[in-house]
Amino acid sequence: MAAAKKAASIWDVARLAGVSHQTVSRVVNGSPRVAPGTRDRVMDAIAELGYRPNRLARTLAGGAVQSVTVLTADTSLYGSEASLRGIEKAARAAGWSVSISVLDPAETHSDASITMRLPRAGEPVIVVAHDDPGMRARRTLLASQPEAMVAIGEYTGKEPDEPWLIGLDDGAAAVEATRHLLDLGHSTVHHLAIPTAKGTEAVLKSHRAEGWIEALRQAGRHVPPVVYSGWSIPEAFEAVQPLVRDETVTAILCGNDDLALAAIRAAHLIGRDVPGDLSIVGFDNTPFAAYMTPALTTVNQDFEAVGRGAFELLRHRLDGSVPKPKPCWPSPELIVRDSSGPPKRR
Repeated sequence: MAAAKKAASIWDVARLAGVSHQTVSRVVNGSPRVAPGTRDRVMDAIAELGYRPNRLARTLAGGAVQSVTVLTADTSLYGSEASLRGIEKAARAAGWSVSISVLDPAETHSDASITMRLPRAGEPVIVVAHDDPGMRARRTLLASQPEAMVAIGEYTGKEPDEPWLIGLDDGAAAVEATRHLLDLGHSTVHHLAIPTAKGTEAVLKSHRAEGWIEALRQAGRHVPPVVYSGWSIPEAFEAVQPLVRDETVTAILCGNDDLALAAIRAAHLIGRDVPGDLSIVGFDNTPFAAYMTPALTTVNQDFEAVGRGAFELLRHRLDGSVPKPKPCWPSPELIVRDSSGPPKRR
């Protein structure tokens, strides 16, 4: 059976007509700001290639300024905030407006309540899907408007074909961070985990936890039970108490830098030195990480780049007006600072 012919894109039309893709977009959307001769060339190219613009994108164009809605559960978390900044910068450069709708984790979100957050049916949307509300919104919008939805989440390249997903390889980063602690001489590494969905079993399925487990098993080391924390520093401070009080625990991989900050404070209050008695590694490389005492060893993740990529992926899915970005950005980088070191000899 012959392979299906690939549909023509806006870039193909622009190339054949000898114009920019923006000019093709203006012709498609009926803009008067196109010379008659240019319009004729574009229309001839459209007819020759059989180009079919995305109907949803044309419907939503409606004027010079287009808009995108971002759904997220928390704008205060560093990863979400930096991703939002990347989305906003990319959207502003393209002449789009951005609105943000926060999904309160304490509420139950029905399909109807999620879709009602969009200003109109089919509104382009980016979902920050790192937690239960985000995952629920992702499922709902994938079912109702798959062509106008993009999700930011964990991505390793092992996922099935998910053309709407963009993210970072948290698993590979967790492997590197865990190996760093093992190479320093720690017999094993404990994990203080961020929530990813309701219920503790879901945390074990996160890519960060999977990477931690993989590194320990590859090294033939004991895999300790996960210690679960909420997102906030006070919650992490309470959750980490059993670990910092256990003198057999010499290394902790924390789910983000807020959790690492709580762990360092908890260790300090009971007189355990970091990194002399306890090595602590974070995740995200938040702006304060380099200025803590001790400076925090952590995983640098370019959330802003992911936000920009999410917006470009959305535009590509709407009408092919930009090239499709890669779904997974380069592996995050471990930044070694002062909070990790070899364990004391017993």
